[in-house]
Amino acid sequence: MKAIVLKEFGDTENLLYKEIEKPLILANEVLVKVKAISINPVDCKVRNRRAPLAEDLAHFDPLILGWDISGEVVEIGADVTEFTIGEEVFGMVNFVGHGKAYAEYVAAPADHLALKPKNITHIEAAASTMAALTAWQAFDSYGKLRSADRVLIHAASGGVGHFAVQIAKYLGAYVIGTASASNRDFVLGLGADECFDYRLTPFEEVLHDLDFVVEAIGGANFQKSVQVLKPFGTIVALNSGYTIEDEQKAKEKQLHACYFMAVYSSKKDIDIIASFLERGILKPHVSHVFDFDEMAQAHLQIETGRTVGKVVVTL
Repeated sequence: MKAIVLKEFGDTENLLYKEIEKPLILANEVLVKVKAISINPVDCKVRNRRAPLAEDLAHFDPLILGWDISGEVVEIGADVTEFTIGEEVFGMVNFVGHGKAYAEYVAAPADHLALKPKNITHIEAAASTMAALTAWQAFDSYGKLRSADRVLIHAASGGVGHFAVQIAKYLGAYVIGTASASNRDFVLGLGADECFDYRLTPFEEVLHDLDFVVEAIGGANFQKSVQVLKPFGTIVALNSGYTIEDEQKAKEKQLHACYFMAVYSSKKDIDIIASFLERGILKPHVSHVFDFDEMAQAHLQIETGRTVGKVVVTL
C-alpha cells in the first residue's frame, strides 16, 4: 500500500512516499481503506520534534504520522461486533499514540471509530475528528460547561475553535470568540454572540466575570484569560508550556484550571460527534483540501497559523 513515512524529524522534505505492507489487524481492530485524512497542528509539531509526543514515537520504524481518518471498513477483527465490511466510518485513531493515518489502509481499534453519517462527506467526517473531540472534551470532560454560562473561546475561527463555538451554543452558553477582523463574520455565523478582534481590542480590558475560557493561544494569553474569569470559573488550556506563575494566578481566583488538555480517543465521544453531525448541530468548515501527494503543502498551510476551519487530505 502507499504511505507517507517520516524519514527523520524536521522539515516537510522528510515526508517520504513509500510502498509498504498493508497492516495486519488485531482482534479488536478493523482495517479501514482511507478516503480522507485531517491534518492538525500536532502533526506538524511532531514532525518538527516540537511536541512531547515526538519522543514517544521516535523509536518507531517506519514512523507514520496522522490520527484523523474517514474511510470504508474492508476487514474486521475476530472480536469486533459493531461494524461490518463495507460500512463507512471515521474517527481519531490511537491518540495519544502511533496513529499511522498517512496511509492507504489503517488498522484502527473499533472503539476509536463511529459510523460516518450519511449526510456528510468523507472530507467533512475526517475534519470532524481530533478538533471536534478536543472541543467537546474541553466542555464535557476537562470542564463542565453549563447552560447560560458566559464562555470565551480563543482562536474561534480555527479548527478547534469553530467546533467549540457551535458546541457551546448548542449547550446553551453565551459565546464570545476572538479572531481577526477578516474572520469576524465567519465566527458570528457559527453562532457566536460576540467576536473580538484580538489585534484591535485587548479582551482583558473589556470582558469580566466570565464562567469559562477555552485558551488556545498560550504564553501571556493564559494570564490575560484568568483576569476575565469570575472566581471559581473554569479555564481549559489547549497548549502546554504553562508556568508556575500561571498556576498561581489561577489559584488566587480559585479557578478550576486544566493547564494542558490532551484529547483522547473515545468511542462514547466520537459517537456523540457523529450524532451532532447527523443532526446538523455541528457543521465542519474545510478551507483547504489537498491530494495525498500534496501532504507537504498541507503541513505548510497548517504552519501559517491562519487556517480558517480545517485542512484535509484525500486519497
